[in-house]
Amino acid sequence: MNQRLHPHSTEMTSPPPHLYGRWRHDPMLLMGTAIAKVWWPFWRPMAPLHPTTADDGVTAVRLVDRQVVAADENVVTLTFEAPDGTLLTRWHPGAHLDILLPSGRMREYSLCGDPADRRQYRIAVRRIPDGGGGSIEVHDTLRVGDLVRIRGPRNAFPIAVPGHGSSARSVRFIAAGIGITPILPMMAVAERFGLDWSMIYTGRSRTSIPFLDEVARFGDKVTIRTDDESGLPSMTELLGPTDPQTGSTPGDLAVYCCGPVPMLDRLRTHLADRPDIELHYERFSPPPVEDGRPFTITLASTGQQIPVAADETALSAIRKTVPSAPYSCQQGFCGTCKVRTLSGAVDHRDNILTEPERADGQFLTCVSRASGDHITLDL
Repeated sequence: MNQRLHPHSTEMTSPPPHLYGRWRHDPMLLMGTAIAKVWWPFWRPMAPLHPTTADDGVTAVRLVDRQVVAADENVVTLTFEAPDGTLLTRWHPGAHLDILLPSGRMREYSLCGDPADRRQYRIAVRRIPDGGGGSIEVHDTLRVGDLVRIRGPRNAFPIAVPGHGSSARSVRFIAAGIGITPILPMMAVAERFGLDWSMIYTGRSRTSIPFLDEVARFGDKVTIRTDDESGLPSMTELLGPTDPQTGSTPGDLAVYCCGPVPMLDRLRTHLADRPDIELHYERFSPPPVEDGRPFTITLASTGQQIPVAADETALSAIRKTVPSAPYSCQQGFCGTCKVRTLSGAVDHRDNILTEPERADGQFLTCVSRASGDHITLDL
C-alpha cells in the first residue's frame, strides 16, 4: 500500500486490537509492553554500555625462523606464527604484510610462503644499504623469538586464474631479483591448477637472486637468466616463445611481472598495442609523477614553505626537510604517509581514502598533490 496516498488511520499510541476482534487490545501485546516497561529499567544498570576502542588492524606475530636465501647473504626470509598457535588470517598469492618495526617505520613485504598454510606467514627482505633504513633494521634487529607487529594481509597484486576470472589460456611470470617474492605463491597456484605456464627469473648475478633451490623444483618451466652472463634481456626473452608464423608473442596470454621500474616501463610500452595480452605488475618503487604541476607546501607547525617540483612527490619534498616523515608503499594504498590539510584544495591520486576522509582534509603525500598553487599541512 502506498502510505503517502493511504496513510494509517489507526492511532498507534495504544496497543492495537486483537487480531480477531475478541478484545479491545491484544492481551499478548499488553503483557509484553508491561514486562518491557519493568524489565528494561531494571536490566540497564546491570548491563551498561562501555566505549570500545577502534580496531587499528594491528596484530602481533612471533618470528619463528630466519634463513639466508641468497648466496650474497643479502636476502633473508622471516617466518611468523601466531603467539598462541592459532590459525592466521587467510591470504592469496600477491598479498603482502605491513611490518611495523620497533623504530616506528612501517614497511611492506610480499608473502612468499604457501597460501594453504594458515599456521605461518613468510616474507623475504633484501638488505638495501642506501634505502630508507627499513631493510637494514629488519636484517640487524629482528631475531627468532621476537614479537613483531603487523597489519594485513592485504592484496594489491592478485592473480586471476585462467578460466576463473581471466580469459587467457596461458600465463607468463616475470620476476627480477627480490621481485620473485609475490611470484613464488603464484607459481605454486598455477602448478596446482594445472595451468599452461612458464617463467623467466632475471637478476644481476646468480649470487644475488634468492630462492634458486626453491624454483628449481619446477624444472624447465623456469628459465634463470642473469645480466652478468647474458646482458639485459629483450622483451621477446621476457615474454617467452613467439608464434613461428607471426614472429610475435601469441595472444591469450596473462603476464605477471614484479621487478625494477625500467623493466616494467619497457613492458608496458611494448604491450601497449596488444589488447589480447593481459599485463599485471607490481612495483617496489614509487611510480613517476604524471601531469604534475609545481606547488608549495606550508608546514603548519613551523610555517616553513617547501617547494614541490612538477615531477616530484610531496613526500619526497617533505622528507628533504623532515627526514622522519613516515611513509611505506609510496604508491597510495597503505596510508602510512596520511596527513591532514588545513588549507588548499587537494588533487587526490590515492586508492584508499573514503569520501568522508577526503572531505575531512586527509591527504596522502606519496601520490596526491595540491590542485592549486599552495597547500598547508598539519605537520
